[in-house]
Amino acid sequence: MLTSPTLDKLRAMNLMGMARALQEQMERPDYQALTFEERLGFMVDLEEQDRENRRLYRYLKAAKLRSNASLEDLDFHRVRGLDRSVVLALADARWVDAHHNVLVVGPTGIGKTYTACALAQAAIRRGHTALYLRAPRMLDELSVARVDGRLPRLLSAWARVEVLVIDDLGLQPLSNQQAADLLEVVEDRHQRHATIVTSQLPIKQWHEALGEPTIADAILDRLLSNSHRFELSGESLRRAESLDPATMLEPQNGSQAADKQESAAGGEKRRATKPVAPR
Repeated sequence: MLTSPTLDKLRAMNLMGMARALQEQMERPDYQALTFEERLGFMVDLEEQDRENRRLYRYLKAAKLRSNASLEDLDFHRVRGLDRSVVLALADARWVDAHHNVLVVGPTGIGKTYTACALAQAAIRRGHTALYLRAPRMLDELSVARVDGRLPRLLSAWARVEVLVIDDLGLQPLSNQQAADLLEVVEDRHQRHATIVTSQLPIKQWHEALGEPTIADAILDRLLSNSHRFELSGESLRRAESLDPATMLEPQNGSQAADKQESAAGGEKRRATKPVAPR
């Protein structure tokens, strides 16, 4: 049996999963006991899995999520306002198919960005595209795109994304032009795709932060309709982790060990705190 040309053809057709499956069947005699249909079924299954893995990698890379967040790792004990039942209901990403929005508000360090990225990752795992944007940089990019003529193309690209994450909205009041730009982004997505918005401001304060009242009304009308809301509270998770003794670095050389002994004798004790990635 001329298997080498067959392997070459499978690879040339980018059927890498089937090629690996055929190679495995050639190397393992126990496959010979299976019927042709069973062996072919294994090859097709591996090809399907291989394609799904490549799609997932490609979508995650394009999404540029802030962290490798997942719903399984969300902390429901320390973060108040993060309802487990609601989060699990959103895990199947039906809210994306229904073109709903998710709004996550709360103080700094409470895990808003992590929650938003975890929901976006869950949507990607269900086959949807996603993109993470910080609101200040998003507005700056729109301003630059208007000058160099890329604005229509940029808005069109963002409008095609099935889950758009707009992080840290309202860090400072928007100018009328920024509010108008945000309205264009939101309008393109209204009842077409899903949007996740995070903010340190309570939702009731968004209207004042969104600039000109008429534009603010239009933005909120589109964001608040068909929205799932999380109003988080509690202490900063970053501060809690920085105070955790388990995150302290141990001395790495003899000089540091001597410093530690001197400190124990009455000198000032110095600690090195392990930096914690922001969420």
